[in-house]
Amino acid sequence: MAKAVITNSIKKQVIASIQADVDSSANNYYAVVGRSEIWNDSDRAPQAYNSGRDERNFRLGIQSAKNITDFRMVVPRYNWASGGIYSAYDDNQVGYPNQPYYVMNDNNQIYLCIQQAKNAAGSSLTSTVQPTGNTDGTPFSTADGYIWKFLYSISALDATKFVSANFIPVKKQGATNADSPAADVEQLAVQNAAIKGQITGFAMDSGGAGYTSNPTVTIVGDGTQAKGVASIDGGQVTKIELVDSSGTLALGSNYSKAVVQLTGGGSFTKPAKARAILTKNQIPNGLGADPRDDLRATSIMFNTKPSGTESGDWVVGQDFRQVGLLKNPKVDSDNGTAFTLATGQGLRKLKFASITQTFTADNTILGATSQAKALIDRVDSSAVFFHQTEDTGFTNFVAGEAISETNGNGAGSLGNPSFDSAPEFNPMTGDLLYIANRDAITRDAGQTEDIKIVIQI
Repeated sequence: MAKAVITNSIKKQVIASIQADVDSSANNYYAVVGRSEIWNDSDRAPQAYNSGRDERNFRLGIQSAKNITDFRMVVPRYNWASGGIYSAYDDNQVGYPNQPYYVMNDNNQIYLCIQQAKNAAGSSLTSTVQPTGNTDGTPFSTADGYIWKFLYSISALDATKFVSANFIPVKKQGATNADSPAADVEQLAVQNAAIKGQITGFAMDSGGAGYTSNPTVTIVGDGTQAKGVASIDGGQVTKIELVDSSGTLALGSNYSKAVVQLTGGGSFTKPAKARAILTKNQIPNGLGADPRDDLRATSIMFNTKPSGTESGDWVVGQDFRQVGLLKNPKVDSDNGTAFTLATGQGLRKLKFASITQTFTADNTILGATSQAKALIDRVDSSAVFFHQTEDTGFTNFVAGEAISETNGNGAGSLGNPSFDSAPEFNPMTGDLLYIANRDAITRDAGQTEDIKIVIQI
């Protein structure tokens, strides 16, 4: 059986194609919420599954939709903290290491670790100096021995939309103008100053044995000007720092391949081995040229913020337990008119000729003639908004029949002939791209939700 891997390059392409699809005027993406009924006796959300039944049941409970116009690629969030240990960028790293190789500082600035601080024995040291400044992208040392490179700042607007407890936004900055935010101008300058094919560090594969002096480091490859200085402790080569003999950082340029040769060092009994860490393959245009590559971005976040009732389309005073992403719903049938409004309601509406006892949200109603059942999501002065499930069945109510609650006192008679109104969009249409099960969230008229949907490839 073949052993294969999907590379970050194709993941990035998939995310980019999703971004282009969302940005297209031909498509309409919506955040949708629903499911007013409890999950179980404890009402704790279960795991969501990718099955046809789970999708159907999600659609049946949809209450409301709001269009999505804000989206951005995102990466895991790592806040710099004093006393933490941070890894250096390594082209041999798969995914994200336990010790992050990039951080966000207190000013929402993103820095990539070029070199980790180590003691004489080669053991990792904690970071005690927060990386700040040096926003031209030139690598710099902090007093604790770490070497950092500034990548970009998160603007205040992007922070409100795309910074969450677990994720931060990342983008490649396009052309700017006089009206562009300072963060965008700053990032573009860093991108333009990026250097291709740098060597960003050295990894010790083996420290060897019997060294009595520091060996000479020679880098053999197709680039130029990268340098390294080795250190020994206890007869072993413990580290190689990315500097020349004067202590100046020397990352070089234009390397697509390189090997490290260690010569001299006395009468060692076992040679040390080290490898060069290159940017060329995973980061074609150099660190900073595209932070999406630097930070291995393979996720996209969608953000929208429904406020209050959204002109009556969003239910208040009611719970929802599911959040989804719905693409291109229709007003009626699959082949019908595209739904394009900014917000919409997905619930059916029963209109009453008379109500003798007030109905209550979350109760179950029963038609005296039809024996149809449904769950109440919302009540107004002359109507009930409802949905049906596998438990209630899908029998339709009939004109003029008496309606009563099975678990309450609500009662009334339906209008005749006009009594059952379709939702503003058909929840059974469109492509359902994402389902998240949540514990109950209750909305009120003065509340604004901050809905962030993250899709990871």
